[in-house]
Amino acid sequence: MAQLSKLGQSPSHEATQQPVPQREPIKHILRGSSKAVISTIHHLQVIGYASVGDWSPLLPTGDSGEVMSILIRQIMI
Repeated sequence: MAQLSKLGQSPSHEATQQPVPQREPIKHILRGSSKAVISTIHHLQVIGYASVGDWSPLLPTGDSGEVMSILIRQIMI
């Protein structure tokens, strides 16, 4: 009878323990003309990836006519 109860038990806690997902930041950087960067930010909102307000303000890159915007997201690994 003791064997039957052992067969019905689930495997040990260690054997079934899954790794705990870790959160890690990932940075998205858009660089280009202000028109291209803004258009891309709006497209990413339309497809549900990130809201316009999640992006940094447009920042000059030092290259003529080029700006950048940064989005930092936390992803599970």
